Amino acid sequence: MDIEDLSKTQLLLLTILVNFVTAIATAVMTVSLLDQAPPTVTQTVNRIVERTVEGAAQAPLPGIVTKETTVVIKDEDLLSAAISANAARSVTIHKGATTTPVVAVGTYLPDKRAVVTATAAELPKEATVAFSDGSVAEASISRPGATLTIYGFSDTAVLPAVATPDIIPAADLKQGQTLVALTREGAAVTGIISLVESAGVRANVTGIPAGAAAVNISGDLIGIATGVPGVFAPADRITVLLSEAP
Repeated sequence: MDIEDLSKTQLLLLTILVNFVTAIATAVMTVSLLDQAPPTVTQTVNRIVERTVEGAAQAPLPGIVTKETTVVIKDEDLLSAAISANAARSVTIHKGATTTPVVAVGTYLPDKRAVVTATAAELPKEATVAFSDGSVAEASISRPGATLTIYGFSDTAVLPAVATPDIIPAADLKQGQTLVALTREGAAVTGIISLVESAGVRANVTGIPAGAAAVNISGDLIGIATGVPGVFAPADRITVLLSEAP
């Protein structure tokens, strides 16, 4: 049978079949090329795919007009939101009133009504926590740990309302993922995760004070600075510490 003898329906079905086979071949070739590509190229492609959300309609039928909407979320927008969320959860810890010197910085966990910071000898058992919105609250150590220490608040303490971060397990982190943290002055620093090991999460960032949080580009919590440059305690240690008996 010649192609000229095909009906419109048969031609449409043939076109769909050819497109389907072509799409599969293209996908196989793309995956094969990515497997051979340098890590930087693969990371760039993954970021483009992760940050682009497309709402695609089905192929329009004859006589039917459909609309296709494409929403592109820029890396800059995600990064800005992640930095803002991290800053909103950043706190300072004082031995007495907030007029006294800062003993440590920490990260507020609103759903736990707690603050996590890096363990240090100078941490006071009773402390005043100053939040980013200017409010303060009295806190005391509720979960001391070898690497991290958690402060808790009384049930009557009035605490600020901020977004609760997801805690990302270390097992879900990968080399090359973006990491965002804040310096003591509040300056944003970005880098990539270079290594994930039992000792902690390593990243190519410096100037991050002990107790400061590291988040991913979505604002999820992935680590707490230990005080060793570029080393963060995995965030899931917070969950482990909270689950232990006080």
